[in-house]
Amino acid sequence: MSPLNLASPPPPRRLKRLPLALLLAGSASWTHGYAAESETPVPAPAGKTATATSQLETVTVTTRRREESSQDVPTPMSVVSGTTLETQRVYRIQDLQQLVPSVNVAYMHARQSSVSIRGLGNNPASDGLEGSVGLYIDNVYLGRPGMAVFDLMDIEQLEVLRGPQGTLFGKNTTAGVINISTRAPSFTPERSIETSVGEDGYFQTKGTLSGPLNDQLAGRISAYRTRSDGDIKNEFNGHDLNGGSRDGFRAQLLFKPNENFNLRWIGDYNEEDSSAGTRVLYNTGPTINGVNLYSARAAAAGATLVNGSHRKVNLDNDQHVTVHQGGTSVEANWTLPSDFTLTSVSSYRFWNFTPRNDDGLNVPATYNAGVSVEDKQYSQEFRLASPKGEFFDYVLGAYYFGSDLDNKSFAYYGPQADIWNGTPRGALANVNSVGRGHIKTDSFALFAQGTWHLTPRLDFTAGVRGTYEEKNAWVNRDAPVGGAAVTGAAATARRGRTGAYDSGDLNQYSSSPSGLLNLSYRFTDDLLGYATLSHGEKSGGVNLVVGSAPTAGADSLLIGTERANNAELGFKSTLWDRRLQLNANVFWTQVNAYQTNAYDDVNRVQYLTNAGSVRSRGVEFESTVIPLRGLTLNFNGSYNDVSYLSYKDAPCPPEVSQAPGAPASCDLSGHQVVGASKWIGNANGKYEWNLDNGLQPYVTGSYAFRSKAVGTVEDSDYGQIPSYAVVNLSTGLRGDFNQGQWDISLWLKNAFDKTYYTTLWTGGNGGYEGLLGTPRTLGVTGRYDF
Repeated sequence: MSPLNLASPPPPRRLKRLPLALLLAGSASWTHGYAAESETPVPAPAGKTATATSQLETVTVTTRRREESSQDVPTPMSVVSGTTLETQRVYRIQDLQQLVPSVNVAYMHARQSSVSIRGLGNNPASDGLEGSVGLYIDNVYLGRPGMAVFDLMDIEQLEVLRGPQGTLFGKNTTAGVINISTRAPSFTPERSIETSVGEDGYFQTKGTLSGPLNDQLAGRISAYRTRSDGDIKNEFNGHDLNGGSRDGFRAQLLFKPNENFNLRWIGDYNEEDSSAGTRVLYNTGPTINGVNLYSARAAAAGATLVNGSHRKVNLDNDQHVTVHQGGTSVEANWTLPSDFTLTSVSSYRFWNFTPRNDDGLNVPATYNAGVSVEDKQYSQEFRLASPKGEFFDYVLGAYYFGSDLDNKSFAYYGPQADIWNGTPRGALANVNSVGRGHIKTDSFALFAQGTWHLTPRLDFTAGVRGTYEEKNAWVNRDAPVGGAAVTGAAATARRGRTGAYDSGDLNQYSSSPSGLLNLSYRFTDDLLGYATLSHGEKSGGVNLVVGSAPTAGADSLLIGTERANNAELGFKSTLWDRRLQLNANVFWTQVNAYQTNAYDDVNRVQYLTNAGSVRSRGVEFESTVIPLRGLTLNFNGSYNDVSYLSYKDAPCPPEVSQAPGAPASCDLSGHQVVGASKWIGNANGKYEWNLDNGLQPYVTGSYAFRSKAVGTVEDSDYGQIPSYAVVNLSTGLRGDFNQGQWDISLWLKNAFDKTYYTTLWTGGNGGYEGLLGTPRTLGVTGRYDF
């Protein structure tokens, strides 16, 4: 069987038609609220139609643990309002990269997902390691990236901070932070209901109810359900894949007996039952001496390959994941004498993930393989903020984070396993292998950040953090079960891949300092310049899945600390009578002992490693302009050159590893880091106007471009993600009705039906599998706020 020609364009996609009444209904849209770091209008209250505006309004953030305009914060950040997320149909964290610069979300499913900023942090499936990008929701750090893979419901605001963080709150991170804030209970009644219907069986409904329970207590409850049939066809049985259902709710209470104290309790639960993460065949890898190993072994096993760019797979077993997660948190704020503010944030969260993964073939090479995870985490944070308006103001605090994680790795091989894996006959056929890993983390930190207002225009800020972490872990694997009795080479191969193993106790202790120096100067009331030097460290981790007993001993399963040094220079400006905002910055970051994932082609497992040093440098800009009343335009982009300064003993690409006399490892120094596009550009606009009868029509459009990127760590010529651009359009109409506001909208995502890949994955035998982006999807949304 010859390699597939995956470069040919797919045939036109046959759309599932919607009823004509739905197609004529109207559309969701951008609010003025989106503007990376822009100052934006507040959405109209229920019962009043929003009026077209001609000036940008202030966006308030609490990034420095004080309420202030985003334009007064001397650091690169992007702010997206919750209204924007709702109207632009951005309801998943993985879609965020179409809105802001320098962000990449590598997503297959909840476990194999990661967020990177400026090209740093792309580490999917790292059970024994925290991310380089910190994810927070309502001031609670999420220890697993998959904890953020749920529908973004009832969001107040989302902030993206770029560069090392940790001198102000929570966990220390080396690449940045995504901080999500949900809407709090209100003492004025709020009610909303929203329903969306789209192609491929897409259906989503959301609802929120909020209001006072008495003079001192308010409540809020929000719930959602999302389902879809899927957009990938399984040729084996005709079923649709990459769909499923997600459900969740969030309940809150706000206790506010007086102006000096408030307490907010949040409880939430989310679950998923889907075929998310269905990978399609991207290509079959290199042909060496006339042989394409992927195609040859597939043919020998009797498999029939299909072209993944046609949104097709050929799987003889299930592709399925289930996720159950939830938690609770309590945040209390006291205003003390002399206007000091004391804050306490306590939380508990759990996250359970169970997969069922096919081997990508329509023959039984592997019946099921994957890693299930059960994780529990606890955190406690105390912060004390000094009064505002003094010559010197500061925030200091203490933080504890604990987690207890167990995983179970399993592989249930079928009768064709030896042909597909290239092992001696009988080594893996009908063999079952189960392994387990455990890691307990205790992290303690003290942090402080202060600002000296040296003159009315000149500020100097310094921050410091000290973190101490203990990690205790073990990894083991049971003896293999099943299969025929074997000797010789087959027995050696079976032992190497599935043999019993016990690491014993693994312990890691680390002390990680972080620091920040910042100088900002307000040249005019509308122009702020700043310069920053920062250092961030992130503790090491443990490989909790092993393909074979490590030859260097159990200690080789430990991953070292990641250290980042960062410098940036930028400005923020609000011009043209508050109708134009323009912010830009340049940055230079060097990371030593960069933590990343590599692929063991022999044992077919991903593993964590320290990949030498990495340099990330570039420029970012963000702008919003209102050229005329009712028209808002947003532009942002980044150029990011991120490459390995030194990465020796790296995994080799298949065109090298499969060649005669292949080296055991390769030198990837100078190569681009996986998943990082050099060029990112986003543009969007919205125009709305008012009719004499009180109705308000609107139209929107957005364009998101990403240049090509390295798909997997070994930087194979066959594993490159091509550049792509996605266009989204919408139109709609809103108006008042019975003391409320209705809004009906018609939206079209990926308007030109671009076939694009968001993530690539090593598929074994030199081949690569990919995750396809959303196809062209037409839908309608109706919303009523009252």
